[in-house]
Amino acid sequence: MESFDTYQTPLSSRYASKEMAHLFSPANRFHTWRKLWLNLAIAEKELGLPVSDEAIEQMKANLHLDAKQFEIAAVEEKKRRHDVMAHVHTFGQVAPAAAGIIHLGATSCYVTDNADLIFLREALTLLLQKLAIVIDRFAAFAEQYRDLPTLGFTHFQPAQLTTVGKRATLWLQELLWDLRNIKRARDDLGFRGVKGTTGTQASFLALFDGDHDKVEELDRRVTTLSGFTYAYPVTSQTYSRKIDVDVLAPLASFGATAHKLATDLRLLANLKEVEEPFESTQIGSSAMAYKRNPMRSERICSLARHLMILQQNALNTASVQWFERTLDDSANRRITLPEAFLTADIVLTTLQNVSEGLVVYPKVIARRISQELPFMATENIIMAIVKAGGDRQEAHEKIRVLSHEAAHQVKQLGLENDLIERVKNDPYFDPIKGQLDALLDPKSFIGRAPEQVDRFLAEWVRPALADAELQSALGKASKAELNV
Repeated sequence: MESFDTYQTPLSSRYASKEMAHLFSPANRFHTWRKLWLNLAIAEKELGLPVSDEAIEQMKANLHLDAKQFEIAAVEEKKRRHDVMAHVHTFGQVAPAAAGIIHLGATSCYVTDNADLIFLREALTLLLQKLAIVIDRFAAFAEQYRDLPTLGFTHFQPAQLTTVGKRATLWLQELLWDLRNIKRARDDLGFRGVKGTTGTQASFLALFDGDHDKVEELDRRVTTLSGFTYAYPVTSQTYSRKIDVDVLAPLASFGATAHKLATDLRLLANLKEVEEPFESTQIGSSAMAYKRNPMRSERICSLARHLMILQQNALNTASVQWFERTLDDSANRRITLPEAFLTADIVLTTLQNVSEGLVVYPKVIARRISQELPFMATENIIMAIVKAGGDRQEAHEKIRVLSHEAAHQVKQLGLENDLIERVKNDPYFDPIKGQLDALLDPKSFIGRAPEQVDRFLAEWVRPALADAELQSALGKASKAELNV
């Protein structure tokens, strides 16, 4: 019952995947700190500092904390008001041979900042894999409906026809840009490394008796042991908080993509043309039993808005860092960074769930086309009359009058669009009446939409997903299930 008596963030308790929630968990955070202390000790030993084999072995054997150690750390932190020193003390209790060398020469940001960079990189990797799956699913949808005509909208007013598949490529193109941006952010991440209290490495220079080469090698070695290819060449006590800005920017941009996509689906649901999945036992409204609310797409929009604003926190934090550091970044980043990734993770899972169960209603789509297409076909009808020997201006005036009469039927009387019947009943159009069916074929109004879909999938989507890392994720992917 205790978990029900205190506030829990819905991001972890209600929505997020186990993988992302674990990544930012206390257990993983403090486990990572211990690995970083181990890497520092190994590198210091290799470079000649007095670190015993026993110390290294005891540290390796106690990288994971048990419940008792969490309790000890909590007591220590309350006493010392310093989370890092509380965990240095706790680690030393289970690795007594290392107690004297844990954190040797380091500042708190050695573990806190380097661990954050590890989490950011791993979290970006998780998002990349999930985004690849979403792209794959929407690509299949675009291919399936590549040539199904549908009414296009500009200003949410009827416009020329497009296809259901072509519209999906507009979503896909933005998702591909998000894939590119997130990958760039991940691959660009460096390591803070071993830089000391103000970034000067003075403590390590003292440890190595003024040997600059050993200090530089220590930085390189710890960076390599921690799985990074490079460390930032200069830092203050922290890595620059502009790195957080660079990481959250593509997540915020993805939030805009997801919001736009989900909004389109909500509008399509209102039009009854395309709907998100709706389970047999799902309830759309507590009062109106007939309703099929697009709750998944609404959730995407809701969370995407939250995701889009979190970069503002990172921008504000980066702008107010004083000289070599100030602690007013700490509490903010503890909230902002995990929330950004948990939110993006949830949005991706929901998008995948939606993409795997979209329902298209071709007859509804065709009916809406039939209501609007006669007006759109008027130019084709005029051209056909001219080709048959008629006068363009006279044909234009005939169509104009009939169009207004048909519009009156639709707007004032609530009847169907009868423009084509009016054309058929007017002797003026006798020369082309045999062509009317062809002139009104929706597929003659979709231009190159099917071919654009084919080319886009072949030249942009499939190459983007051909990366071995993404192919591995696609191979392991299963159908997305929502927790709630």
